[in-house]
Amino acid sequence: MPQFRNSPTRLTVQNTYPCPVCRCGKISTLPLMDAMGCRFCQHIFTVDWERQVLKLADSQPALTWFWQGKRWKGIYSAGTRVGWGYLAIAIAFVILPTILVGTAAYIFPPIPGAALSWFPILWTVLAFLSHLAGVLWIAIEYYQLPISLYLRAIGQAIARRRWNGLRI
Repeated sequence: MPQFRNSPTRLTVQNTYPCPVCRCGKISTLPLMDAMGCRFCQHIFTVDWERQVLKLADSQPALTWFWQGKRWKGIYSAGTRVGWGYLAIAIAFVILPTILVGTAAYIFPPIPGAALSWFPILWTVLAFLSHLAGVLWIAIEYYQLPISLYLRAIGQAIARRRWNGLRI
């Protein structure tokens, strides 16, 4: 993990901080602006210097964090937490179509030895995976998770380890 200059207990204009979104980059003040930006994931944040609160400017709803001196702590506003109702709907959206397709394949099995006797099993697995992918995609879009940036950071870390391993 990179070292950050003088991590004070209060946010200041002069220092850099770890990015609360990608957790790989550093955020610092943007020139001629009353905002901060991450050098890695390119997100822009607005800062309330009195309350020591950082708000993600390019997402709706705005995600907010409080600086604790060494790390960020998320502040959840109304409507940003996933409740039990949403979780139940997501689980039902994934499980019910899979059960429906699997039950149909069980009740009406294919003719043994037929060329496409494997198709109902594939169709059941595809129903599960496609509905699960839909739920995950909605969650990623809602919370603005930078999956490609996480993968890029992991790739850079692996490349650094290999490069350092080759150097003797």
